[in-house]
Amino acid sequence: MAESVVSFVLESVRDFTTQEAKFLSGVGHQVEVAQNELQLMQGFLKDADARQGQDETVRIWVAKIRDAAYDLEDVIQTYGLKVVSKKKRGLKNVLKRFACIFKEGVHLHQIGAEIENITAKISALRSSLQSYNIKEIRDSSDGESSSQLHQRLRQSYPHAVERDVVGLESNVEELVMHLVKDENRHRVVSIWGMGGLGKTTLARKVYHDKKVRQHFHSFAWFCVSQWYQVRNVWEVILIELISATKEQRQEVKGMRDDEIATKLFRVLQEMKCLVILDDIWRIETWNLLEAAFPNVETESTILLTTRNQKVATLPNRNAYLHKLQPLNENESWNLLEKRAISERADIDLGMDTKKRELGTNMLRHCKGLPLAIIVLAGVLARKNIVREWEIVHENVHEYIRRGMGHEEEYEGASWVLALSYDDLPYYLKPCFLYLSHYPEDSEFLVSELTKLWVAEGLISLRQRHGSEKIMEDIARDCLSELVERCLVQVGTSGSTGTIKYCRIHDLVRDMCLLKAKDESFLQINNSLQENTSSVAVEAAQLGKIRRLAIYLDENADRLFSSRDETNGHVRSLLFFGLKEWRPKSEKRLLSPLKDFKVLRVLKVEGLIQVEVELPSEIGNMVHLRFLSVSNSGIKTFPPSLGNLVCLQTLDFRVWGAIVVIPNVIMKMKQLRHLYLPWGYRAKGTLELSTLGHLQTLDSLSTEYSDLKDVGRLTNLRKLRIKMSSSLQNLEEILKFTGSTLNRIRSLIMYNDMNNCEEQAMQIVSSCRGIYKLVLVGPIAELSKELHNYPNLTKLKLYDCGLKEDQMGILEKLPNLTTLRLGYKVFHENAKMLVFSKGGFPSLQFLYANDMSEITELRVEEGAMPRLCRLEIKFCSRLTTLPDGLRYLTNLRELTIRGMHRELHRRIEEDGEDFYKIQHVPSLVIGEPWLT
Repeated sequence: MAESVVSFVLESVRDFTTQEAKFLSGVGHQVEVAQNELQLMQGFLKDADARQGQDETVRIWVAKIRDAAYDLEDVIQTYGLKVVSKKKRGLKNVLKRFACIFKEGVHLHQIGAEIENITAKISALRSSLQSYNIKEIRDSSDGESSSQLHQRLRQSYPHAVERDVVGLESNVEELVMHLVKDENRHRVVSIWGMGGLGKTTLARKVYHDKKVRQHFHSFAWFCVSQWYQVRNVWEVILIELISATKEQRQEVKGMRDDEIATKLFRVLQEMKCLVILDDIWRIETWNLLEAAFPNVETESTILLTTRNQKVATLPNRNAYLHKLQPLNENESWNLLEKRAISERADIDLGMDTKKRELGTNMLRHCKGLPLAIIVLAGVLARKNIVREWEIVHENVHEYIRRGMGHEEEYEGASWVLALSYDDLPYYLKPCFLYLSHYPEDSEFLVSELTKLWVAEGLISLRQRHGSEKIMEDIARDCLSELVERCLVQVGTSGSTGTIKYCRIHDLVRDMCLLKAKDESFLQINNSLQENTSSVAVEAAQLGKIRRLAIYLDENADRLFSSRDETNGHVRSLLFFGLKEWRPKSEKRLLSPLKDFKVLRVLKVEGLIQVEVELPSEIGNMVHLRFLSVSNSGIKTFPPSLGNLVCLQTLDFRVWGAIVVIPNVIMKMKQLRHLYLPWGYRAKGTLELSTLGHLQTLDSLSTEYSDLKDVGRLTNLRKLRIKMSSSLQNLEEILKFTGSTLNRIRSLIMYNDMNNCEEQAMQIVSSCRGIYKLVLVGPIAELSKELHNYPNLTKLKLYDCGLKEDQMGILEKLPNLTTLRLGYKVFHENAKMLVFSKGGFPSLQFLYANDMSEITELRVEEGAMPRLCRLEIKFCSRLTTLPDGLRYLTNLRELTIRGMHRELHRRIEEDGEDFYKIQHVPSLVIGEPWLT
């Protein structure tokens, strides 16, 4: 990955010196010489990266190049930021503010000497190329064009990871039979098999099976994995099974551990529940969890997945063991063919025959392991000509030889996983390795991940190939490419098909961790005391530690170890597992941050149990691009934050008390995403007009901000605004901000004032280009021009107090695909909700939740012709479903939960209303409203 590091460092230094050339005049020559040395080195790094796995001396050489490139970037940017700050701001105390970075007496010639020293190291390493027999490799333009062509050919395929499930039909049928037939029922059902066989996929298919959904009344799913807390497992399952309200959730959280276990035991004993415990590794785990699960005759069933045979065959229980087998030869080929061969690519029959011959040969080494087949398909999917398949086929043998004697490492898939990584272009390798930060079996938010990639400098504008895409869009393209290559799985997709959450398979993560260690990309410090993965904590890496991920549990007594505190080369510091963590002492908890001198990313979220101050020394961390203290108990923010002039993402969404925001944000002119606390205050008006790069502005308060500032934010795409005070001269303000508001894609409007209904709708009426609109709080009547909003596809209304006739405006929205209606969306006098003929022509997803004012729903024939998913929850006064549901022939998923007991009775299989919904393939019927 040295090729990636050097390429990104060169671009970073080039951009920085271009922008700040006049401030680097004293060392400009030294910087130019260093850049030239790295450029001369670039062509050799592809060969060096490929060979370091077999040659330890080459691996050491590569590590030295990486460190030199990183050190060069740190020195140039650190010096540049100091000079820029001093000359641009003219502050007398600048040197004091940067005392932790620059020792007193540092002079220009010393910086120049340091750059020259790094350059000499790079030059010496370049001179030694011949002795290592490292060759220069340049990419041809033809190859690049071919890669772009392959991407276009594959773009018509959906992102859904489990779109091509092969060989599980009989498994699903057998398991369903054991779950729903009384004579075959077992208290515990185990799915056992090696990693990558598809145990979770099988469990998910069973979990959503129509017969299973009709047989059980309540459902819960928990991924246990290697790291878990017993109480958390019980708590989540209990809350899911009873469909807990907000009050019930709080009640559960206040229980002692033994009370939760007793409550869960009784629910499972008295109700007919299905609980999935996915990925249990050890017998001890089951022994700890079992106390809350009935060991007596019950209609509930526990279905667990495990790769450990001892867990699957525990004695003294009424259990059924289902061993998942590898795919046979035909199934293996079917899966590879579905994933790897484009229908448009194989016109020639001879080409198809040759591919089948090569593919069948390679599949023998996959041994029927779906994960291995899928990852191999991810490599082949982007290669449309036979010669490219032949090259992969030739490399397969090399990877097999390399893996001899290490088959246990990835349980049969090591060679194909390594091949998949090596096949990545240089710009994707660091993006992929970055995923090793995240704990096993976790889902990561794509919008955050892309911001982290951008902040780390892993995304280049040169990747946009002449388009007008911003860096966040390019980052999403990179993620999509990793999904296409089957290295990343889609967790949750939005209604428009965009990926919201993603994850990686645990076998892929194991490989990712090993590669990250080999490349000195990341070190994980794990505070768990037992069963700690050696991969995760081993620190015997070549080169300096540049990134730290710290996993905390209840045994940790502080955020940083002494080793962390003295590491001045760390660029990224991410904490995980903070939600339930409480330190022994809160005093100076964050003060060791001052020792991280070149930090670019700091993510310390979830310190809910802690009341702590953000230290003023954080102002010395001038390299920061990403700072998030979201969901933390931080109460004060120091004015020194104004020094963080490189910040791109600032997340202040703290939990609890109202905080005062210092008026220094206007100095952060590189900000792209700003998330303010929900209940913030400011001394005077919070100035934001200088933030010309801002794309996201969350929780803007009309009380402490000037709405005119929004007019100057010409790149703004997402706005969340809180009407906390009445606005003077609103028409004049909207005239000034009109062009900016028209470019906003997502608008969330919260109205806290009873006299601002008209003003809230005036602002909405000025945002005519929005794709997503959320309205919370009292509003005036909806604009009759709303149907002329060409892009509006997603709408959420909550606590608005609308009249019944407002449905006539909503149903005319031509492109609306998602509609969410929530608490008191209609006035209390509104009793009936009518979906009339021809209304909502494009609607696909409809969610009605907590609408206690509605007593009747009516769906006319011809309404919502495209509706495919409908959820009705906690509408407690509805006693029957509309007869018109039977007209919704495209409806595929229907969820009913927390409704009146009479309604639940009527839609049972033998109920008088079942005919209305019997055509829906997936029915999820939860428990009725519990009173």
